Amino acid sequence: MPAYSVPPVSMVMLGARDLEKSLAFYRDKLGIRVQMQIPGFAFLDTGAVSVILSEALAKNSANVVGATEVIFTVADVRAVTDALKQQGVEFSHEPHQVNGPMWAANFPDPDGHLLTLFGPERKAA
Repeated sequence: MPAYSVPPVSMVMLGARDLEKSLAFYRDKLGIRVQMQIPGFAFLDTGAVSVILSEALAKNSANVVGATEVIFTVADVRAVTDALKQQGVEFSHEPHQVNGPMWAANFPDPDGHLLTLFGPERKAA
């Protein structure tokens, strides 16, 4: 082990071509609270790791979407999928088993970033 280890990840920044459109998706369709907004940036409260939407990152990147996946851990993949569909979220992959009791459902944000619900198929009784 090295003498110094980096601290835990605290933020993930995603490029957003249209900040208002992306902000509306995360806030109004996914129900994520906005911590703060400054010109070109929106900071979203997703728990231990904040998601930051950045217009500058999108403008300065050749590819806005890459090999990135943001995963939301949930207690009931099917119930959360159904709730998000009622809020206008369109899924690219319906709930499916990925490993043992763990399931996933995938959907893109307005810029095409891959977002995933991950957890048990149904909430434990």
